[in-house]
Amino acid sequence: MSRHASYGKSSKTAKKRNVLKRFERVDVLRRLGKWKDGENTKVTGLPKTPVTP
Repeated sequence: MSRHASYGKSSKTAKKRNVLKRFERVDVLRRLGKWKDGENTKVTGLPKTPVTP
């Protein structure tokens, strides 16, 4: 009996995610200078950011 192609794929073929989580996006905004810790408290509706490696 053979295994289905979706099984057994390990991290060898793992792709880089192209979607950032909120905390990752805030980190990118901090690096770009668009996020100030004391002023920005809203974490919804964040602007789009470039995906950095």
